[in-house]
Amino acid sequence: MSDVTLAVVAGTTATAAIDGISAAGADPELRRHTPSADLEIVADGRPAPDSAVPVSPSGCPTPAVVTRAVRELVGFEFVGVDAGLAVPTAPTGAPVLDADAAPGGDVRDSEPVPDAAAVFERARGLVPEAVGGGANASDGGDADRELLVAETIPGGTTTALGALTALGERPAVSSSLPANPLGTKRAVVDEGLAASGIAAGDAAGDPLDALRLMGDPVLAAATGLVVGAVERGVPVTLAGGTQLAAVAALARHAGVERRLPLATTSFVADDPSADVGALADDLGLTLAATDPAFGESDHPAMTAYARGEAKEGVGMGGALALSERAGVPAGDVRDRVASITDRLLAEREVGGPTGGGSR
Repeated sequence: MSDVTLAVVAGTTATAAIDGISAAGADPELRRHTPSADLEIVADGRPAPDSAVPVSPSGCPTPAVVTRAVRELVGFEFVGVDAGLAVPTAPTGAPVLDADAAPGGDVRDSEPVPDAAAVFERARGLVPEAVGGGANASDGGDADRELLVAETIPGGTTTALGALTALGERPAVSSSLPANPLGTKRAVVDEGLAASGIAAGDAAGDPLDALRLMGDPVLAAATGLVVGAVERGVPVTLAGGTQLAAVAALARHAGVERRLPLATTSFVADDPSADVGALADDLGLTLAATDPAFGESDHPAMTAYARGEAKEGVGMGGALALSERAGVPAGDVRDRVASITDRLLAEREVGGPTGGGSR
């Protein structure tokens, strides 16, 4: 699938350190490394030697292993986008474009993303490079290429909830935890609204304000990519769950009218607390959910997904949709996920509990 590019927008925020809102990393310090390691796993098949393998506190591995498995089976192009990484990354197997973003602050602060407008505009201009057209590509677009936009950012469902609330959209998000801590997330968002001096819906029609006051830099960059792709006539798919639905909401409030596809996993679609189907309907999205039948495996990684951990991220839903489109049997995907996970965790044990140290 050399005509398909998956762009994973990666970043960090201080929000991720709030207790109880994210399982994207074993502890708050390791969560700072998760997005960089995710890019490295999808690009190179393993994190850098001085980086940890991202796992949840219970040991569930990052969705990056699923996306990597499908990439090995299907062969789509991949690019990372640095939108506020706390830890530098330079994988050898794919480029990493720079959205010139600083790590996001705490959504409970008055202005967690002060550079939101600049990040949005920078990412908007990265589309030619993201789809392989080069910096000097014509303004006529590249309709022969397909762009999938995804994310990796610990705590990102909480900032997505903040952005949706500021826009006045349905306040529905998923979680990397088996039990969605919606009460905690809503309390955090309420603190952020109060600190920013706005109420729910006050940023309707002003997505940059919603991003600046209640979002994160990954949402800003992903929205810029989507808006830029639409402007250039590039087919674009939102590869993820409720965080990418929040990107769609931001793009809608920025004037995008095109009906966009949202490719997610059955784990998100089947989660009643996420309400992704209703959110997709609200935003005029075409929702597709792929079931990898992980429940048919007794491998620990897949049983963790089947019981509700992780659910989505790093383009997992979009990658699974590509594998289905290519006719790859779900059993082949499961086998490849198992082999990659076993190798990564074995290497992690050799390197020590943090995967060989931290950067």
